[in-house]
Amino acid sequence: MKNFTFLVLALLSFNLVKAQSVTQDYIIENAPKAQELMRLHLIPASVILAIAIHESGAGTSKVARYLNNHFGFKGKNSSTEIRSSYRDFPTVDSSYNHFIVFLKSREHFNGLFDKYDQYDFKNWVKGIQKGGYAGSRKWGAQVMAIINKYQLWSYDERPDGYEEPLVEPEPVKAVKRAPLKTYIVKSGDNLSMIAKKFKTSVKSIMTKNNLKSNALKPGQKLKL
Repeated sequence: MKNFTFLVLALLSFNLVKAQSVTQDYIIENAPKAQELMRLHLIPASVILAIAIHESGAGTSKVARYLNNHFGFKGKNSSTEIRSSYRDFPTVDSSYNHFIVFLKSREHFNGLFDKYDQYDFKNWVKGIQKGGYAGSRKWGAQVMAIINKYQLWSYDERPDGYEEPLVEPEPVKAVKRAPLKTYIVKSGDNLSMIAKKFKTSVKSIMTKNNLKSNALKPGQKLKL
């Protein structure tokens, strides 16, 4: 049993090291393109690389290998090798270029280019997630984890002494409370009639109004 456990752990460790090696190779290969786009459009190279790594499995997914699609774009493709709902690109670089075109052509994202600089990767990731780039709530945290794990911010060419701006907090949504319902007792009313009319129970009315008995008086105000 101990030997089996050791083999499982060794296999997991090997796969982890292999995955990290694949990702490192992907970064080395694609960092120049990410930095080129960063200098042209002022979006952090770290963000471009991290999203590509996340969406393509560091270039290992079928969509990446057969369609050159590294950013998870849906659409038609002409591939005869796989059936997929993802669009194809002639080259990996064209997939990277399309990522920028996509952000700049969508209302939810194009304002980020004026709002944040090429060094502010945290707010960029948050802004892209908030704009609806992916459906998963964990997407932003996963992209940030990739940036931090592989220190991708080192590709952002930050100037010496650069101070990271604060990440903008989510706006607090006001909780809308349902309006408090009240009823003025009329002559001839009883708790059963009132409870039935307002689809509640006698017990609920008595509890909300601290009633000790079922007796009611005309003009009495009841919380429902």
